[in-house]
Amino acid sequence: MPIKVQSHLPAIKILESENIFVMPNEIALKQDIRPLKILILNLMPTKIETETQLLRLLGNSPLQVDIELLQMASHTSKNTSPHHLTTFYKTFDQVKNESFDGMIITGAPVEQLEFEEVDYWEELCQIMEWSKRNVYSTFHICWGAQAGLYYHFGVHKHLLPKKLSGIYTHTVLNPHHQLMRGFDDTFKIPHSRYTGVSEDEIKRCMGLEILAVSKEAGVSIICSRNGRQVFVTGHAEYDRETLANEYFRDKNKGVNPDVPYDYFPDDDASKTPPMVWRSNANLLYTNWLNYFVYQATPYDLRELINKYPH
Repeated sequence: MPIKVQSHLPAIKILESENIFVMPNEIALKQDIRPLKILILNLMPTKIETETQLLRLLGNSPLQVDIELLQMASHTSKNTSPHHLTTFYKTFDQVKNESFDGMIITGAPVEQLEFEEVDYWEELCQIMEWSKRNVYSTFHICWGAQAGLYYHFGVHKHLLPKKLSGIYTHTVLNPHHQLMRGFDDTFKIPHSRYTGVSEDEIKRCMGLEILAVSKEAGVSIICSRNGRQVFVTGHAEYDRETLANEYFRDKNKGVNPDVPYDYFPDDDASKTPPMVWRSNANLLYTNWLNYFVYQATPYDLRELINKYPH
């Protein structure tokens, strides 16, 4: 899928080196098609790394995708330069009068706080409420998934005994669901979090369906019955070295973290971790784009507000 992004976005060079088709605005304007409009609300501190990871997955399909990057106006990022943010990101006030085929809400390193204690929680609630009428399908990741489950369905998060970090095996519960099409019976994705959600509490929500679970990591993939919201408690988008970087960062801080589960060969942090979740991640995002965005969204996005009430 050609990804349409602003020229000079740092991710472009990395993706082009991987033979992923990235299309600058000036070329995309010459194509007589309507691209899918995808809004990425990037809450991760490592914004450039997260941009690259998500664009890599969104680029693995045959349609053109028009990407907008969104930041929180109520939060000052400490790990990304102001120049990068002002050049490539918009705020909610700049997009609130638009409609989008899809939106991605990333994770954030704030899960040990109560939702209401997060400095941008009120603004995030405004965005999630707005998404009911202005976005056809929203894909929530890790803490973003917990936040979405709490805001939309009242599902609470709970603190885990220790950080859940590693590569975990998941079982598909409904292989006939469109989001799970093409998946093997079991698959692996990374997790990196201090909190979780209750499977029993989700099962009591009539508007939700659990699609995949892990014996060790718990509920993994949840979808609303109408397909308008997808919740993934892990990080299918992570690169090979992402968990390693988090592990060494925590060690340097004196946190004394456990070695990520089933990640380094022989639990030896000096060895290169195998990449065993890439195909699953590509399939997950391609299924979402195809079945819940491309095939479901009206051609004229202005119809979203009236034709597709939440």
